[in-house]
Amino acid sequence: MTSLRVRIGILGMVLLAGSAAPASPAAAATTPSPTVEEQRLDRAVPREILERSGFDAVPLRFTRALGTARSYAEARKVVVRQGSALWKRAVDRAQGRGPAGGDLSRDDDRPLYWARLGMTREVRTWEPSFGLSEEQRAALLGELELTSRGQTAVRYPGGDRLKRVLVTGFDPFTLDRDIRISNPSGASALALDGTVIETAEGPARVETVVFPVRWQDFTDRTVERALRPYLKKVDLFTTVSQGRVGRFDVERTNGAWRGGFPDNDNVGVTGVVPVADPASQPQWTTTTLPYKAIVDADTGRFPVYDNTSVTEIPAGGTLPVVRADGPTAGSTARAGGGGNYLSNEIAYRVTLLRDRLGLHDALPGGHVHTPVLEFGAGNTDPATGTVTDPGFVQNRLDIIAQVRTILVVAVEKAT
Repeated sequence: MTSLRVRIGILGMVLLAGSAAPASPAAAATTPSPTVEEQRLDRAVPREILERSGFDAVPLRFTRALGTARSYAEARKVVVRQGSALWKRAVDRAQGRGPAGGDLSRDDDRPLYWARLGMTREVRTWEPSFGLSEEQRAALLGELELTSRGQTAVRYPGGDRLKRVLVTGFDPFTLDRDIRISNPSGASALALDGTVIETAEGPARVETVVFPVRWQDFTDRTVERALRPYLKKVDLFTTVSQGRVGRFDVERTNGAWRGGFPDNDNVGVTGVVPVADPASQPQWTTTTLPYKAIVDADTGRFPVYDNTSVTEIPAGGTLPVVRADGPTAGSTARAGGGGNYLSNEIAYRVTLLRDRLGLHDALPGGHVHTPVLEFGAGNTDPATGTVTDPGFVQNRLDIIAQVRTILVVAVEKAT
């Protein structure tokens, strides 16, 4: 996620349950309002993406179902059921099951992103007759995030016949630069979830989850809560995000520093990555993926690099220094190989969790950056370009295929 890409939206749907008297200024001041991220839904590109995938009906259906709830408990059931259904529908569409719902290519991750925002906006602004406390609303939003991101749907079969692989992806981001953006890591997660890949060491079952591009969610330790239950059960994990143009990178080192680049709510945060037990927090964590084997293998169209670069403040120093060959002893992190945005942070958090669980030498895991997903020639201007084109689709398909092959190599060489 060192680069920047896409947003897409929905909801010219305002969903009134009937006509009501205009709110007074005092009442309007207390009315819940959509987030910056959710407000982008009203723009033309998100609406087009939703319409061309058939996902435009998802928020409407959700709103109707939520409107039937007569208590918080009933509302929670609606949220869990429909959030889970959204994730399943997105995975099914990506993997060719059921109707496409429109002419947007099945490999597209953007319908899931924008439909989810349509649902979270409804929960955030909903004012049911039975009343909803701030804590209850937050809990409903939390359930919706978990279920619609696949975080409650990870299932590995019992026995030793299959290897178990865990993969994470991200939402689109940098949407104010180009709201059309897609994130190939999220698209890879949808394409791979629940699939079995064949390796020389036998079959491997892949389960995936997707994370938001928001600093606050990471501060609230959504990554650790989602992944801790599985790290002792899997044979390999990799966090995946969009990185540099024209290349994959296996990031060797992750740093404990946030660089402040704005997230999807246009919030920037700078400082040490906040984790539990900060007194024992290391400045750096390292990959245990078989990076040399991945780099040396012919995995696809894009070159793959073993990225050893970091930015540090050397021990006793005051100014940041770029080190091509990794951090020096006693240095303070300012950027890992994957930068100092949320891709570096997820890599740092999960590898730190691996180490704190005593799995450093037992569990291969780390971070892979995909190439930037680029639009085709002649479709590079966000103001005049189309939401998709053949080159854009082919680029995404090639990246997804290469992520899958990288996983095959990683499983074979880590076993």
